[in-house]
Amino acid sequence: MRWRHLDKSVFLWLLLVAALLVLVINPLARLVWSSFQDGATGAVTLDNYLAAYGRWRYLEALVNSLVLGLAVAAVCVVFGVPMAWAVSRTDMPGKGLVWAAILGTFIMPSYLGAVAWILLAGPNAGWLNRVYMGLTGAAAGPFNIYTMAGLVLVIACYSFPYMFVFTRSALDLISSEMEDAATTLGAGVLRTTLRVTLPLTLPAMMAAFIVAFLEAIALFGVPALIALPGRIQLMTTTLWQFFEFPPRVQVAAAYAMPLLSITALLFWLQQRLIARKGYVALTGKGGERRVVRLGAWRWVMLGYCLFITSLSFFLPMVVVLQAAFAKAWGRGFSLDNLTLANLRFVIVDQPITRAATVHTFVYGGVSAALALGLALAIAYIVHRRLVPFGRALSYVAMAPFVIPGIVLAIGFYAAYTSPPLALYGTAWILILAFTTRFLPIAYANSNAAIRAINPELEDAVRILGGGRLLALRRVVGPLLKRGLAGAFLLVFIPATRELSSAIFLYTTGTQVLSVLLFDKSDEGNFEYLSAIGLILVLGTVTLVLAGLRLVGRDFMLTRTTTT
Repeated sequence: MRWRHLDKSVFLWLLLVAALLVLVINPLARLVWSSFQDGATGAVTLDNYLAAYGRWRYLEALVNSLVLGLAVAAVCVVFGVPMAWAVSRTDMPGKGLVWAAILGTFIMPSYLGAVAWILLAGPNAGWLNRVYMGLTGAAAGPFNIYTMAGLVLVIACYSFPYMFVFTRSALDLISSEMEDAATTLGAGVLRTTLRVTLPLTLPAMMAAFIVAFLEAIALFGVPALIALPGRIQLMTTTLWQFFEFPPRVQVAAAYAMPLLSITALLFWLQQRLIARKGYVALTGKGGERRVVRLGAWRWVMLGYCLFITSLSFFLPMVVVLQAAFAKAWGRGFSLDNLTLANLRFVIVDQPITRAATVHTFVYGGVSAALALGLALAIAYIVHRRLVPFGRALSYVAMAPFVIPGIVLAIGFYAAYTSPPLALYGTAWILILAFTTRFLPIAYANSNAAIRAINPELEDAVRILGGGRLLALRRVVGPLLKRGLAGAFLLVFIPATRELSSAIFLYTTGTQVLSVLLFDKSDEGNFEYLSAIGLILVLGTVTLVLAGLRLVGRDFMLTRTTTT
């Protein structure tokens, strides 16, 4: 009799919970187990750790990665925080242009930015060096992108939007009451900003600092294009070398363990530091944000913002466009150097580019749909308490956020190269890896959306005889439609440009544009590289414009910060 009254949808919820555990827990468990496993016999051993850390160059790569991460995060603070304050709190002109440039920076893949900076600041041949030599008559230019400083600059240029978005969102929530109190007591604009306004955004800034740090130490594309030619050893490039034939998966798993440990330590430290202080910026009293008048300094702030966005977007985009439509990029800007041959070659004449383009957007779309569907279901299960220990599922869904993509890829490789789920060599291993990688973005948005819906709306359907699934289809779904469109795009955009996990999991028949662009970099044909990158950017921009039309101008700002 009890079975007759059981809601049959419970089996669906249990199936979705199992899918979540398989996607997130299985690769991580296999990763840890592989690090202690002998590749030949399967016996438990510590030899993998001895091999991973038995050479100085492997330890040097670890130290270099930590230095790189700290330097990039610090530069992101210098780049992003003043821009966020200027856009959110001041009367600086040109805010729309600055925001558009930051949006363009977010869309532009970091490895494409690295290609542009090679064209800009490559030794002697780069545009900046050639301009300098032309103006001064010097025999050599001063810029060399193949250095640690060049590597830090390029990665920071494509990581600071996190700092900008997180900080600006926090600033938008702070009323002017506390700033007015500081002003009444004689504090100037600068002192009030440094002592009152910015400290209230510390949790958001710390979160962005950690994201930038992890982005830097886990990034593969930019280090492969800049660090390898510059003979700079880093963890991600070393992990890639472990996958050269014959692949040493167990050693790679052991070498990836510090990335997991460092990530967990950073988030623990963030929670401890934040717990010691109060950061209440909103109270029960009404408040408003008044614009800070900068006077003539507003033009200085605009100049600073345009300088940073020129480094990250305007200059690189001009160089990519020039190279994509040039017979030879080094010949400069001239009508007789213009051609459509590069685009025709990569779109029409080269089948592998057409296939990679299709793969990129199909894999990205399917991954975004799967991540959003699973995230929405898990958020619903958690908030409606449909299974025991449901709250633990939210931590599982957010776990990939603190797992570097390259580590997750190694876990997928270890988990799905042998039966019963031998997915390596198929499109599904890439799709599932992308789904897992960006599941936290989908979950954060789904969680906020489900929380905003009163359960009484579903109860009304059930009182009238409808089941839970009918309530979901007829009530919850329509209410979430608009908001989830933005969440879909926020998963789709990074999935189409993902390289850190794709480089470890692709095979000849499953190449995506990010991998193809990286492979072409070895040939040194920057005209074709730029054309491929332009295709990826234009395709992504098309989807972003659709997002702007569907869910509003600030969909990236209001949703990215929920992660």
